[in-house]
Amino acid sequence: MSPQTETKASVGFKAGVKDYKLTYYTPEYETKDTDILAAFRVTPQPGVPPEEAGAAVAAESSTGTWTTVWTDGLTSLDRYKGRCYHIEPVPGEEDQFIAYVAYPLDLFEEGSVTNMFTSIVGNVFGFKALRALRLEDLRIPPAYSKTFQGPPHGIQSERDKLNKYGRPLLGCTIKPKLGLSAKNYGRACYECLRDRFLFCAEAIYKAQAETGEIKGHYLNATAATSEEMIKRAVFARELGAPIIMHDYLTGGFTANTSLAFYCRDNGLLLHIHRAMHAVIDRQKNHGMHFRVLAKALRMSGGDHIHAGTVVGKLEGEREMTLGFVDLLRDDYIEKDRSRGIFFTQDWVSMPGVIPVASGGIHVWHMPALTEIFGR
Repeated sequence: MSPQTETKASVGFKAGVKDYKLTYYTPEYETKDTDILAAFRVTPQPGVPPEEAGAAVAAESSTGTWTTVWTDGLTSLDRYKGRCYHIEPVPGEEDQFIAYVAYPLDLFEEGSVTNMFTSIVGNVFGFKALRALRLEDLRIPPAYSKTFQGPPHGIQSERDKLNKYGRPLLGCTIKPKLGLSAKNYGRACYECLRDRFLFCAEAIYKAQAETGEIKGHYLNATAATSEEMIKRAVFARELGAPIIMHDYLTGGFTANTSLAFYCRDNGLLLHIHRAMHAVIDRQKNHGMHFRVLAKALRMSGGDHIHAGTVVGKLEGEREMTLGFVDLLRDDYIEKDRSRGIFFTQDWVSMPGVIPVASGGIHVWHMPALTEIFGR
């Protein structure tokens, strides 16, 4: 290659590794009402400045890569890129920082939690410049939340369906969770309150006839395929069951959203189990806080979800738990760092989700639970 050709090739393109902060760290940026905002807990590798780590998160979760590519010139990076606009140290934690990242709304598909998470957390958590990374919170702008159906029915509609007002809704989990025959599973449903659904339906009707109150059993529609999941939901509706259940993390957000649409169209309440959540949210410096998973569920759709408790056998910090409980129930939640809420969240008209206190609780916990969570 001649020197003249090399000179031409160097114009507008220079190979080599680039510092992310040159493009993606923008402390002067003023966030927009339409931006999706994220708060990441970042633990950089030794020798990596926090600004570079925060910028790397913004880049690798939006438009960036490790070098300049010629296709950068075919679009407007300033319009589409994520921006790390603020970094602050985590009090009491060495080498941990909160990096705030703003994403333009054009990056995301309407009504798709799957697309949102694929973009924001899909690749960046394995980035070698970081020792650990945790998504602490998201601000979902009304312009985006309005593209979601949300819960199939919501808190008020569920109380209307069940004719239960002014008190908590009571439920229980059958034990053992696995191993009972279809008939004995149905017996257990009755005595504590394709075949297993039938026995449960019979138990529900018997209990309703004896008490005069509306009863239900969370018929588990979670399945190996989305098609089978919908078949189970159809069967439950044909039996007259008022409610079904889905494991939304193991089943997936796409399947859950499809099921939520079916439930709304067909008058079924949708109970959400959070099996596998601790794999994602248990570590304090890596993964994703449950408040993010709770927001995602409200968008994807569910009428109630297991939300832990501050009594019983499962882990839960009182103020943090109350923080995401409010994010599930309320229309408008102010920023409150003492409760782990990094951003003010306006759900506008999206229905609320009933948080289910669960995990090793018994009758003697009821006074504390009603005092903490309300009625």
